[in-house]
Amino acid sequence: MTTATRSPQTTLVHSYLFLRRAIGLIGLALPFVLVFGKQIFDGGELEGSLSAYYYTDLRNVFVGAMCAAGVFLLAYYGHDFVDNVASSVAGLGAIGLALFPATPDHDVTAWDRTSGVLHLTFAAVFFLALAYFCLRLFPHDGEQPPGVGVVYRVCGVVILAALVLIAVTSRLRLVPELHPALWLESAAVWAFGVAWLVKGQTLNSVP
Repeated sequence: MTTATRSPQTTLVHSYLFLRRAIGLIGLALPFVLVFGKQIFDGGELEGSLSAYYYTDLRNVFVGAMCAAGVFLLAYYGHDFVDNVASSVAGLGAIGLALFPATPDHDVTAWDRTSGVLHLTFAAVFFLALAYFCLRLFPHDGEQPPGVGVVYRVCGVVILAALVLIAVTSRLRLVPELHPALWLESAAVWAFGVAWLVKGQTLNSVP
C-alpha cells in the first residue's frame, strides 16, 4: 500500500488558508467577545470603543487577540514584495495598538497621553494596511469566483468610512451616548474579518 503525500506547494497553500481564516475569525469574533463578555462578567454600561475594553476584565482577551492577529499577519507571505510589506505593516500595527493602550478616561498621566497617541497611530496603520489589502491586493490576486472582488472592495470602503466617521464623531463629540466609536470600530474589524475569511475560502487549490 502507498500513502498519499502532500507536495511542498500544497502544504504552503494549506498554510495560507489557515492564516487567512485565523485572521478572519479573530476579526469576526473579537467585538462579540469583548462586548458580550464584559456584560456577562462585569455588567454595566458599554465601553466607548473596542480599545477601552483594555481597562476591563477583558484586557487579556483584547491584547491576546490583537497580538495573535499581528503574529499571523507577520507570518503571512503573499505573492510578492508588496503583499509581504502590507502584511508586515498590518501585523506591527496590530501588535503596537495592543501593547500601547488608549488614553484612559480618568487619572490620566503623561505616559497615558503618550501611549494614547501611539495607540491611535498603530491603529491607523493597522486599519489602513487592511483597507489596502481589500481595495488593491485581494481583488487582483489571481483567479477568483465572480463577484468576490466586489466583496473585498466593499469591505475596504467600510474600513475607510469607519475611520473617517470615528474621527468626525470623536472630534465633534457627536451622540456619545450611542458609543459611535465602539460600533464603527466593530464595523471596521468585522469588514476585515469578512475579507480575510472570504480570501481563505477562495484560494485556489494546488493539485
